[in-house]
Amino acid sequence: MSPNPQIVVTDRREVYRGRIFRVEVDRVRLPGGHTVDMEIVRHPGSVVLLPIPAPGRLVLIRQYRYALGRYIWELPAGSLKPGEDPAAAAARECEEEIGWRPQRLERLQGLHPTPGFCDELMIFYSCLDLVRPDPGSTVKKDDDEDIEPWTCSVDEARALIASGEIVDLKTVAGLSLL
Repeated sequence: MSPNPQIVVTDRREVYRGRIFRVEVDRVRLPGGHTVDMEIVRHPGSVVLLPIPAPGRLVLIRQYRYALGRYIWELPAGSLKPGEDPAAAAARECEEEIGWRPQRLERLQGLHPTPGFCDELMIFYSCLDLVRPDPGSTVKKDDDEDIEPWTCSVDEARALIASGEIVDLKTVAGLSLL
């Protein structure tokens, strides 16, 4: 629903439901009287991690991204599960994607990556005081993930942005928060 009282939703229909997001089409009457269809991707939200194993160091991952048809360098991240606390999701994703568990998390900021058509909120966390997971941990990578972690300096990560090797916007945004 729109918090703007001059915009009226006259109809809403779900046109797709997948494992990560759903797509809705709202029929909307605008303040000028025009009626339009607005497509919205509904996303449960996600966490983006800045794993910091030591001052000035950062863990990036190299991950195959099917939509791009190639591997890219990026910050570890993951979608929230229904009702999941974002800080708990950040700890879980850190262990899943880089094999380390943060003893301390710091929430940095929440950002909307594509507000023109999607309601996703990405919550950025610094993952600090990294330790190996507990021996009985059941956390494992998702079946669709092919991930290789790499520890680098923050300067090396920023150089990958400058050279065009990092093409992932959440990673560019995340590095700007350091």
